[in-house]
Amino acid sequence: MKSTVLVTGSSRGIGAGIARRFAKEGHRVAIHYREREAQARTLLAELEAAGCSVMLVSGDITHEQQAKEIVLRVRERFGFIDTLINNAGIALPTQLVTDTSLADWQAVMETNITGMFLVTNAALPEMVSQQRGAIVNISSMWGVSGGSCEVAYSCSKAAVIGYTKSLAKEVAPSGIRVNCVAPGFVRTDMTSGLADDEIACICAETPLLRTGTPEDIAAAVLFLASKEASFITGQVLCVDGGRCI
Repeated sequence: MKSTVLVTGSSRGIGAGIARRFAKEGHRVAIHYREREAQARTLLAELEAAGCSVMLVSGDITHEQQAKEIVLRVRERFGFIDTLINNAGIALPTQLVTDTSLADWQAVMETNITGMFLVTNAALPEMVSQQRGAIVNISSMWGVSGGSCEVAYSCSKAAVIGYTKSLAKEVAPSGIRVNCVAPGFVRTDMTSGLADDEIACICAETPLLRTGTPEDIAAAVLFLASKEASFITGQVLCVDGGRCI
């Protein structure tokens, strides 16, 4: 049975890759964005042209009422949200922790942790009522190992892992699974500004000697959300080419 999937932060990059994979597998997909409407509409047009069942939904997930409205609009169009992918997140430029302002720190925490919490809280009651559902949260290899000069981002992504494990225990009796994917370095438009020598260095530090793609992450997310993973919950799947071994 095909499901309804909400992917937060899916106008570009990893999120777009996830939305694209679910849609092409025949699922009903809600593409969420906050500011990048043009990119979201481009993805929508691409998937509609391919015959996929997709919709757009916008809103700031760090605001409780907007998070509730995002979930409500998806339900009004597609019905019960079977699968929630908490992908939306932001990062700061590489910097010393002492150079990180309180405002920047709070912005990272609000998007990467609070936003996930608010959207999940909006979607969860109906999952509990239906006694089914799958949630996949997107962390990072830095959430597993920590990244120098990436303290705010690493801290927020480590919190995603803690949230995943705790929530998995809480909602498992209701038939809801909660898992996490921790990507390594992934080539997206967000990382397109890196020089060739920087990319070469990253590849050299990765046991599989290459960078990841949004498709690599999407495949892992699709698996964890599927019936093939029906006995898996509370787990962190590192899709990082071996960086966190």
